[in-house]
Amino acid sequence: MSISDLYSSGTYKKNLGHFANIVKLALADDFIAEGEQKMLDRMAKRLEILEGDYKTILENPDKYPTNPPVDYNRRIGRLYNLTKMIFADNEVVGDEASIMRKIAVGLGFPTDNAEKVVDEAIHLVMNDNDLEDFTKAIKRVNKI
Repeated sequence: MSISDLYSSGTYKKNLGHFANIVKLALADDFIAEGEQKMLDRMAKRLEILEGDYKTILENPDKYPTNPPVDYNRRIGRLYNLTKMIFADNEVVGDEASIMRKIAVGLGFPTDNAEKVVDEAIHLVMNDNDLEDFTKAIKRVNKI
């Protein structure tokens, strides 16, 4: 898929929002650790984030709204990526879980269940579950 296809389909906007959420988690402790930087670089490449947008997002990730995918499985995939970022620096700080809850709601998870979903997501990634097992478990916890 070319960059022009991404722009015209709206996918690029969604990718920008997702990448901004990943950056918010990386910056939760006001510092981007080496592991977080590596993951940011990988995710930027995978999401085809342009270099200028990459720099702008690093400076102000709050400028970009969460644009959740319509597809439920893709939302879970986004949650998986976000949860992986929490562990990229080998430590979880309190603000990261709080930010994750807000992002989970933005992704379309119910407000009254976001804490439970995020707690389960953290537990699953901490125990090295792959995306397939993660998806099944989140669906059980979210009961959709």
